[in-house]
Amino acid sequence: MSASTRNIIAWILQGLLGLAFIASGGRKLLNLPETVGMFGQLGLPGALAYVVAIGEVLGGIGLLIPRLVRPAALGLMLIMAGAVVMHITKIPGGIANGIPALVLLVLLGVVFWLRRPTSAVA
Repeated sequence: MSASTRNIIAWILQGLLGLAFIASGGRKLLNLPETVGMFGQLGLPGALAYVVAIGEVLGGIGLLIPRLVRPAALGLMLIMAGAVVMHITKIPGGIANGIPALVLLVLLGVVFWLRRPTSAVA
């Protein structure tokens, strides 16, 4: 794959994922009492709801800033891995309802891979 094609694919994914995470984290922040309650029902501390919501918003913004893409993708991958685990172990409906989280996890991995440092060919 040429560097140009890789760059185009990465920017498209970064833009779409960035908007998705900003929207998702924003919804969590706008409905914070419900989000905290949901985390509590899953046996998680309510403070984690704040961390996840703010992490999603900041991670989404980070995906749109070239220097922050890889750290943002990595942080969001951790959040999505946690979401997948929660779907498998505690959320009714299991992994079938966790497919969106799994897809986001994979797409973040693709962005992380596409934005890896490459060595210059001499």
